[in-house]
Amino acid sequence: MTPAFSSHWRALACAAWCLALPAVAHASDDHDHDRARQALEAGEILPLARVLERVEQRHPGQVIDVELERERDARWIYKLKLLQRGGALIRLKVDARDGTVLGSRSREKDREKH
Repeated sequence: MTPAFSSHWRALACAAWCLALPAVAHASDDHDHDRARQALEAGEILPLARVLERVEQRHPGQVIDVELERERDARWIYKLKLLQRGGALIRLKVDARDGTVLGSRSREKDREKH
């Protein structure tokens, strides 16, 4: 193999590896999705719709973000962001097993000073 031919193959292999990086990162997201689906099927967590129904009773607002995470103690947690009337943003930490709100933080809409 000539040195020029060898360097072309190395460049091609490097380019292919770089193109594969986003797919590798995305694969972990798919794995998380699979773990969450398995937790739902195993009865470890409630469906998001049911959790939102329970949360809506005490914390009305428009859901703008949802995350499902597994904590170190193996408990599943839904993290919700809600936009409430008047522009207040509230963040809730909800036990995914039973829909209990474990904590909340709110921030009033920033008001412009004239």
